[in-house]
Amino acid sequence: MIVSSSARIAAGASALLLLCLLLPLLVLSSAASATPSAGRVAEGDARPGEPMPPRPAARVDPSYLHRPGTQVRLPPGVAGPPDLSALSWLVADAATGDVLAAHDAHRRLPPASTLKALFALTVLPRLAQDARHTVREEELTGIGPGSSLVGVKEDVTYEVADLWRGVFLHSGNDAVRVLAGMNGGWQRTARQMEAVARSLGAHDTKVVSPDGYDAPGQVSSAYDLAVFGREGLRDPDFARYCALPYAAFPAGGWKYGIRSTNRLLTGEDGVRRYPGIIGVKNGYTSKAGHTLIAAARRGGRTLVVSVMNPQSGGFRAVYEEARDLLDWGFGPGAKVRPVGSLLPPAPRALTHSAAPSPGASAGASAGASAGASASAGARAGPRRRGARLRRPLGRYGAGRCPRGRSTAVRRALPADPPGGPEAGGPIPGAAAPSGAGPGRPPVAAGAAGAGAAPSPVLPVLLVGSACVAAGALWLARRRAGTD
Repeated sequence: MIVSSSARIAAGASALLLLCLLLPLLVLSSAASATPSAGRVAEGDARPGEPMPPRPAARVDPSYLHRPGTQVRLPPGVAGPPDLSALSWLVADAATGDVLAAHDAHRRLPPASTLKALFALTVLPRLAQDARHTVREEELTGIGPGSSLVGVKEDVTYEVADLWRGVFLHSGNDAVRVLAGMNGGWQRTARQMEAVARSLGAHDTKVVSPDGYDAPGQVSSAYDLAVFGREGLRDPDFARYCALPYAAFPAGGWKYGIRSTNRLLTGEDGVRRYPGIIGVKNGYTSKAGHTLIAAARRGGRTLVVSVMNPQSGGFRAVYEEARDLLDWGFGPGAKVRPVGSLLPPAPRALTHSAAPSPGASAGASAGASAGASASAGARAGPRRRGARLRRPLGRYGAGRCPRGRSTAVRRALPADPPGGPEAGGPIPGAAAPSGAGPGRPPVAAGAAGAGAAPSPVLPVLLVGSACVAAGALWLARRRAGTD
């Protein structure tokens, strides 16, 4: 049989048409089949619409820091931390949260005015810095005898920022009293402080007197104080106040100078200023002895140390022992393996191995609803005017001291604890409630994933294209036969 040229052209065109239709369809089919696989690798083979378990926060076994004595993991040939007289101490990398070394890190001791760091973490976000307040007589009642005072007077109007300078620099218990009153009261503030501490993973702290004044049952630990110092440096206002060596404090129609009681910051009273120091807070009471949270930056690294109650060396010992810890941390300590973390422990990962019972599902739903209501209450709580979003702590690597910036990220506020006068629930997020580490976003329902149903479009197109091509070839052969 002789096939005419027109038949040859028709057959060739049909074959070309078939190739043009099948090639892109095969490519699309391969890409579609590969996408769910990539999604499973990236998202841990999660089912669509189900939340992902958060990534782990603390990367080191926390049991190290609960052991008595000095804890450090030294590589061969690396010098150990200094031998200090303090009852408890800790040195950590502020950017990563890695604890380089510690001694009795969770020993519960009176914190003195270092507790003001937790007070600031709690109350700073709740009061506008430029707000003005006229002090009432009752706001200055209840101050313990022998307290450090910055000189707050009744019937005098102060900016909130002035009161915070009185807290951070002069450790003024009178300024703390006024700020706590503006925040809703002494006991309410104490409960809020404990809620913030728990949200940060600091479980050794019991707050009775928010100014740190000695009170029965009031304790903290070197670990918790380091957590407060590290978290404070993430807040631009906290970081700015704790780095001030000097300021002017108003007294009605005039002002007088005040200076920081942190001698590592001022370099006075026989204590040399520490190179690269950026704060944070010191304290002293007859029961607590001398206590200190200090932070310094050098060579792109930021370290935070806490020292509680040195047993020898007088009032300068707490500064000199903090200096020794910082020197070691910037030197040999840079080579050690961490013995713990200041980050909150990672929450339990979600599992799908067993379906929950109806009762459990109902309970979980009720808990989720309660949690959502608590979060909504926290978001609706009082906020500072112009509150900013907080930047991640990793910026320490840039070697810049945190300052107020419009792009900085501020931690969400925990509301009052259950039973308190303010509706709402605890935080974090700065954290998660700060007990929770950073988590992955939930997988969107209906996204391509392991459980997605295959699309019927591709098979229909393939079969249809093959039928069209076969029909074209049959017509071409038939026409050729009639020719």
